Amino acid sequence: MADTVTARAGDTLDELVWRTCALGPADLPGVIALNPGIANAGPVLPAGTIVTVPPAPTAPATPTRDLIQLWD
Repeated sequence: MADTVTARAGDTLDELVWRTCALGPADLPGVIALNPGIANAGPVLPAGTIVTVPPAPTAPATPTRDLIQLWD
C-alpha cells in the first residue's frame, strides 16, 4: 500500500522523499510514476502538494554467523 506525504515550502521531490521515506535517487522514477503530472510542478514543489510514495522496501534478513570463543 502506498503512503502519502505533504510537501513543505521549498521542498524538491527528491528531498521530500528522502526526508520522509529515506528513498534515494533510484526510487524517483517510481514516485513520479505514482504521481502523474508532478513533474509539471517544476523543480520546487508548491507547499501542500500531496505526494504518493511507494511502500518502503523491507530489509533483507541479516545472516547470522556462529559465535567463536577465543578462550574458554
